[in-house]
Amino acid sequence: MAEIKNIVFDIGNVLVDWDWKSYIERRFPDNEVRDALTKIYWGYEFWREMDRGAISQETIHREILKIAGSYENEMEIAYQNAGECLSHLEYTGPWISELKEKGYKVYYLSNYSDYLIKKRPDVLEFTKEMDGGIFSCYVKLLKPDIAIYECLCKKYDLEPSECLFLDDKIINVVAAREYGMQALQFTGYDETYPKVRKLLQENPIR
Repeated sequence: MAEIKNIVFDIGNVLVDWDWKSYIERRFPDNEVRDALTKIYWGYEFWREMDRGAISQETIHREILKIAGSYENEMEIAYQNAGECLSHLEYTGPWISELKEKGYKVYYLSNYSDYLIKKRPDVLEFTKEMDGGIFSCYVKLLKPDIAIYECLCKKYDLEPSECLFLDDKIINVVAAREYGMQALQFTGYDETYPKVRKLLQENPIR
């Protein structure tokens, strides 16, 4: 196993909490409305297209409202306030600081939309402490496309085998391994932190 020099993090549900369920429950008390809005957002994969950055936000917004039909007003509210889905995680800053103090470079590689970056820049403040990273919307690529992992490594001159990649979705973890990175599925901080610490202890920076 190659020496690990770089830790690459996904952001959503790893370094930032993304909780659509709680958000929609706070905004809309009616179960029927919540179910309809959830089906529209996730059934048509609008968020994925926003993350890709290949279609304008205006186009996506227009299409969402068109499909919403009788729920147009509720959908407008849900869309305009979607930043409320995001919140800070207490462990994020200290974990990044710990890794950097131990000599690791720390990066992010995230499927993330320009819309949410602008809606909630506060939850991404920790990225200023990292060594760099890529948001999918700015390179028009999405995980698990191998090209986005290659894009990160080329941008920062990283050797894939020297990177440890963490993501909550196993499909993205598998893709990272196929590209040549070491990778672990993030299953929660309490479970994943000890695994990362053990792996780094077994392969210390020389």
